[in-house]
Parts: sequence; C-alpha cells; structure tokens
Amino acid sequence: MRKLVAVLALFCLSQAVRAEGERAGAFDYYVLSLSWSAAWCALEGDARDDPQCDRGRGLTFVLHGLWPQYEDGWPSYCRTGARDPGRAETAAMADVMGGAGQAFHQWKKHGRCSGLAAGDYYRVARQAFESIAVPKLFTRVDRPLTLPAAVIEAAFLEANPALSPDSITITCKAGLIQEARICLTPKLEPRACGPDVARDCRLPDAVLEPVR
Repeated sequence: MRKLVAVLALFCLSQAVRAEGERAGAFDYYVLSLSWSAAWCALEGDARDDPQCDRGRGLTFVLHGLWPQYEDGWPSYCRTGARDPGRAETAAMADVMGGAGQAFHQWKKHGRCSGLAAGDYYRVARQAFESIAVPKLFTRVDRPLTLPAAVIEAAFLEANPALSPDSITITCKAGLIQEARICLTPKLEPRACGPDVARDCRLPDAVLEPVR
C-alpha cells in the first residue's frame, strides 16, 4: 500500500510540474470559459464583497477566461517576454469579465501561454466571447431553478448552430450550475473538446442561481 501511495504521489507531482511554466505559444486549442456570474458570487464573490455581485448588475454568463489547451492537459503561468497589462487594459475588460481583477489573473495564468501580447490576448478573448450567443432566456432567471445541465447545453446549442454537443460542456460545483466551456481552434472556430475537458456535470439536477 505504501508503494502504491508513493507512486501516486510521484505521478501527481510530475503532473503539477508539467502544468506550469511551459513555453508561451505552444498549445493546440482554446477553451472559452463562461462563468454563471451568480454561481461565482455564491461560491466566491460574496465572501470578497466583490462588485461583480452587486444587485442590479444583471450579469448572466460572463467571460471567465480564454485558456490555451493541449489535446491532453493545459499550460499555465508560461514563460514569456510579453509585459503585463496596465490598469487601463485590465479595466477595459470589466464589462465582459465582471471586474478588472479577474482580467489580470487570467492573463497571468492563461494569457501568457497564448504567445500574444497582453492587449492582443484581451482582444482575442473578447472576440471569442462575442462569437458565442448567450441565450437571452437566461436574463429572465429571477429565482433558483433546479434542472439538468443538459438543459443549459441545449439552450447554447440552439442559440449557436455552429456548435456541436462535443464542442461544449457544462460544469457544476457544490450543486450549482457553474460554467459553460466551449472549445475553439486557434482561429476561434468550434471544435471537439479533448477528453479532459469534456466532463459534463453529472448531477441529475443542479441549481441555476437567479440573476442579480
């Protein structure tokens, strides 16, 4: 048993090393991560008194990030000579990301791996976000809804005919609908997700928090 635990620990360590500090620009595709704002607030934002969670903002799915991805796994905190974005650049992303702090964090962890300058990464991330139609029916969610994740996926597929079921996955956390993750080529065209991304929420029902 001790040998098995040691092997497992070594495997996890090797995976962690592989997951950080890679060369910028070396990736296979993007994952466009759209976060259900009210769920993020319930899980994290409220505890921080984050302005994203203020009542009356009417946020539905916001841009969590645009993540460079390998066919198996993903890079993070990559080595790059590109300078970090200034405050004006991060603040300019607040309308689609909910806040400037999230924009800077996404650059540090994922944007550096794109091989792009910070301004170009934000431009591409916004372009990817705007290429996906967020179903308008979500703006009418005014009370908690208990439903299968498949209902959320079906709404996105109906609103985005270019998407296929293997190019989108819906995640959940702590019983809440959390994110819609959409797989795109480097040219921002829909493509099939890798097996490590294609992990739909397995709950028979999850809660979609009401829009704030």
